[in-house]
Amino acid sequence: MAGIITGEDGKGRCFWHGGLEDYRRYHDEEWGRPVTDDFRLFEKICLEGFQSGLSWLTILRKRENFRAAFAGFDFHKVAVFGEEDIERLVADAGIIRHRGKIVSTINNARRAIELKDEFGSLAKFFWSFEPGPDMRPKVMDLDTLRANPTTPVSVTLSKTLKKRGWTFVGPTTVYAFMQAMGMVNDHLDGCFCQSEVEDMRLKFRRP
Repeated sequence: MAGIITGEDGKGRCFWHGGLEDYRRYHDEEWGRPVTDDFRLFEKICLEGFQSGLSWLTILRKRENFRAAFAGFDFHKVAVFGEEDIERLVADAGIIRHRGKIVSTINNARRAIELKDEFGSLAKFFWSFEPGPDMRPKVMDLDTLRANPTTPVSVTLSKTLKKRGWTFVGPTTVYAFMQAMGMVNDHLDGCFCQSEVEDMRLKFRRP
């Protein structure tokens, strides 16, 4: 089946892990599985912003460095970062030293606090955008995945975040975030994770 790689364990997986152990573990254990923890959600949307123009594998392999640099993505702590912190981060070879994305993360931390104050949690806000079954493709194959780097929901969520002052949250970045946090299940047909994730989503209690 197009887009499916069969591993040594006999399991079919989405092609994009490329057989790399750390990438395969991320695919098997994390990607697409529902997340409600606010710090993890903030981490995911920020790292998707850092990924823009790069490969996700680059970000994944630097993730622990990012966590150390950005206080575990505790947005209350990141929100008070100042110029000294920006210079520290720009000089940190363990992360992506893109000043604009660093400044964006600090800005978005402040916006995250506003969201939490208004909605009670980031999770409650983000999960309110979950698309219904009628908005999801009937078949999730390689052609469908490649043809939909954005969706109407990701466009709406992107616009909503931008109106609230968030940056580096274009519709493609937002859709990647939706995929990673489990708001949608984009494991391909034939991937063993697809049914596992769908079962988790059925049992999942939305915030």
